[in-house]
Amino acid sequence: MSKTCRAAVLKAVGEMEIQEFPIPEIKDNDALLKVEMVGVCGSDPHMYEGTNTNAFPLIMGHEMVGTIEEIGEYKAKISGCKKGDRVVVETRFGCGVCEPCIQGKYNRCVDGLGYGFRIPCTEPPYLWGAYSEYLYLPERAILHKINEDVPAEAAVLTCAVLGDSVNWLQMIGGLTLDDTVVIMGPGQQGLGGIVVAREGGAKKVIVTGKDRDQERFKMAKRLGADHIINVDKEDVVAKVREYTGGALCDIAFDCSGNPEALEQSTEFVKKGATIVTPGLYGGKKTPIDFDTVVFGELHIKGAHTHHMGSVKKAIDIINSKKYPLEDLVTHKYTLDEAEHAVRVTGGWVEGEFPIKVVIEPNK
Repeated sequence: MSKTCRAAVLKAVGEMEIQEFPIPEIKDNDALLKVEMVGVCGSDPHMYEGTNTNAFPLIMGHEMVGTIEEIGEYKAKISGCKKGDRVVVETRFGCGVCEPCIQGKYNRCVDGLGYGFRIPCTEPPYLWGAYSEYLYLPERAILHKINEDVPAEAAVLTCAVLGDSVNWLQMIGGLTLDDTVVIMGPGQQGLGGIVVAREGGAKKVIVTGKDRDQERFKMAKRLGADHIINVDKEDVVAKVREYTGGALCDIAFDCSGNPEALEQSTEFVKKGATIVTPGLYGGKKTPIDFDTVVFGELHIKGAHTHHMGSVKKAIDIINSKKYPLEDLVTHKYTLDEAEHAVRVTGGWVEGEFPIKVVIEPNK
């Protein structure tokens, strides 16, 4: 194996280049991952713009699947993994010593330690993001084996799209059998939410989107959506009433990032319903009629990232191959094209409207 590897480095706002880094020597309690595929998260363009990070220079990339290239004896023991295993890696690993970490809530670590957004690549052993041929796996890195026959395009969704949606809809949202769910926004996260809603026993799944989402609407139907509402042409509240026979919905899941969608959600949920919002609104304030919240005894819950329990459930779904999850990946790029991949994800490339963008660093 070469003693160095290549990675795409975000040097400063809007400035990315390929650099070489030494491959770390693996000791007893750590490991090294050869990156097969990394997803470009919707948050990555915000980091590229400088609104979500100050950890320059940075190797981005926190949604990854790959093969264990090297692993120490102790790390192998505690992870249950060995050299050659195909694994997905959780985004967060935490500091291990703050109160949330000690409680097992490493996704809420005080220092927010994880891949691709917080640790600059000037900090040894440098490889803290998956826009790279190799990724360093410290003792606290959380690994999960995934079946060899699962397409990489599906596997890469584990510690991102699907693991997140399991946490957000089932664990935070409290999804139960026979619930009616309205999913606002048919992007990668909303589409993942359809699968999780179906797996959780939802009675009815309704998806909202815009005129531009025609291809995403088709994918939503393939994944199990019962009804589609085009908000550019239809009255969302009226259509939800129609599709539910006036009963409204039990859970509203806002993946749109549009403050107006979150505000409107209070109008089509039933009393006692839950509104889950993992969508980031870019600092925009969202006006909500809290009289409606109070009289309706509504529950509004913020949701962020995944954890071990949700990832394990996501792996079961992906390994089952019940859903064409690999088809969510619409754009694939090489490491040399990483900056373009980020720009496509950000919607800054004319004519490109992806569902999911990925990078294959070793291609």
